[in-house]
Parts: sequence; structure tokens; C-alpha cells
Amino acid sequence: MTRKLKLLFILDPLEGLKAYKDSSIAMMRAAARRGHEVWALQRAGLTWREGVVVGTGCVALAVCDDDAAWYRAGEAQALPLAAFDAVLMRQDPPFDFEYVTATWLLERAAQAGVRVFNDPRAVRDHSEKIAITEFPQFTATTLVARDPADIHAFIDELGDVILKPLDGMGGSQIFRVRADDPNRNVIVETLAHDGTRTIMAQRYLPQIVDGDKRVLIIGGEVVPFALARIPRAGETRGNLAAGGRGVAMALTAREREIAGFLAPTLWARGLLIVGLDVIGGHLTEINVTSPTCMVEIAAQQGFDVAGLVIDKLERACG
Repeated sequence: MTRKLKLLFILDPLEGLKAYKDSSIAMMRAAARRGHEVWALQRAGLTWREGVVVGTGCVALAVCDDDAAWYRAGEAQALPLAAFDAVLMRQDPPFDFEYVTATWLLERAAQAGVRVFNDPRAVRDHSEKIAITEFPQFTATTLVARDPADIHAFIDELGDVILKPLDGMGGSQIFRVRADDPNRNVIVETLAHDGTRTIMAQRYLPQIVDGDKRVLIIGGEVVPFALARIPRAGETRGNLAAGGRGVAMALTAREREIAGFLAPTLWARGLLIVGLDVIGGHLTEINVTSPTCMVEIAAQQGFDVAGLVIDKLERACG
């Protein structure tokens, strides 16, 4: 019988989470159903003193399936992270300096023996956009640059491209730009901050009409279903946050090939939960901060992704 675990989730403010679709809440519910202790902490509560990383404001949660009142929180406590069997960093981006600072503190905890997922160093080392450059055999034609001349040359060469900042999420500030777009200069100027900020440009993939596929890898195991985030009419972004419609479907052979190739490498780096973005068989992003879409896949295909996360945690914690 699996022993009872004490799990700490580092989250955005609890009152702002949407229980009907939040993957972190799905994981907490899955853990609670198995009798594990569920705790929560805000990132601002991470502190270090005399070699010990402490969470100030840790609260025990009683979670339930009522989306309108999904938790009751106990009294806040200051506890060393070593008091927990595992710590799950599930804070949403932006991946700013405060986020980086949190990874440094969590890395100190990990060096002291705390199990932290996703591994804080791996999270810090994996830009969710630039990480795809490690696997160019799976990507569409891509440019990473800050010089507007290089970006414009890329647009002229390909004729139809996607431009996006390296620190965005949820489809924020993503532009489709054609060579004859009268706004291309101002778009490039705005995104690249007049040549002072590096951005990513990618060949536009018309297969986006069939969805920007979220492919999940949990503890090195590829989830057999993806969530195709299909853009609404007149939109080029499939992100659910940008109004996309989520349809869960079985992986294609190409998606299985990509995910299967990356899975052992990413799990070896301590990345428990990974969300690949794949459009038309091309890898476009590797999400490692707080990948989502677990709830939609479970609801539409019956595959318990959150339960798989807890399976992997139980094995990792012995």
C-alpha cells in the first residue's frame, strides 16, 4: 500500500484559480482522493535562512469536487520545505526575475534533499520558446533574433510568419505577419523594442486551423491524447486564453514520435510535467512552468492525467 504523502503546491492565489478547468486543482483532488495531505503556498512565502528554505504561509487544504467552494484552508504555518515529501512548483508565468529567484531558492531546497517538481534548475534552463532549438529536427523554420533587419529578412524570405516574444503565455503578443503587411514595421518595432529585445519568428503553419495541439508528458510517459486548441473564426491563435476551442483527440503518429523522443530526456532532467505544443507535426514550444489541459483531456477522453501525475509522485517518493 502506498504510504501517505505530504504534498506542497506552490500556486497563484487560491481564490483566483478556476476550479472547473485548473490542472493544479485536478492534481490536488487526485492526491486527496488517495488520502495524501495537500498543502498550498504562495511564491512570495519562500524564504531562506541559515541553510534552510522555509515556506511562510503554508496552509493545509481540504479539497472537494464542488467547483464553487473547492477548498477549505487551515491556519497558515511556517514550515521548512523538507517537511514535505514533494514540492510542486505550479506558479504561472510571467517568468520574470521573481520567478527566477524562486527557482534559486527551490534549488537550494533540492540540494538539501527536498523533491521539487519540476526541477528548478531544469525550469530555469528551459525557456519555453527557445527550448525547441535543442530539437531542430522537429521544428518549423525558426529564427531567434533581435536585430530588426534579420527579422524583416526572415519575413521577406518566408512571406508569412508568426512573431512572438520569448516571455509570453496564453497567446499574448503573438502576431501573424505577411511580407506585404502594412503594419509589419510597427509590429517588429514593438515586439523587438527597436532592436533591444530578442524575439522568435516561425514559419506560419496553416495547419493551425486543425488546432495547436497540447501533448502532455508525465514522468517520462506520453499521454495518449492531445488537446487540440482550435482557433475561433478570424483568429490565428489556438490558445484557450485567446478564445480557442479545446478538442481532445488521440495522438497522431508524428506527435507520438516527437513526444516519445523527448520524453526520456526531459524526465531525466527532473521535468515531471511537460506540455509540448505541436502544430501540423511541428514542435513549437516546450512548456515546463505550469502546463495545463489535464481537465479537458480527462473530461473528453476519460484519461486521468492528474491521476497519472500522482502515480509518478508516489513512485518517486517511494
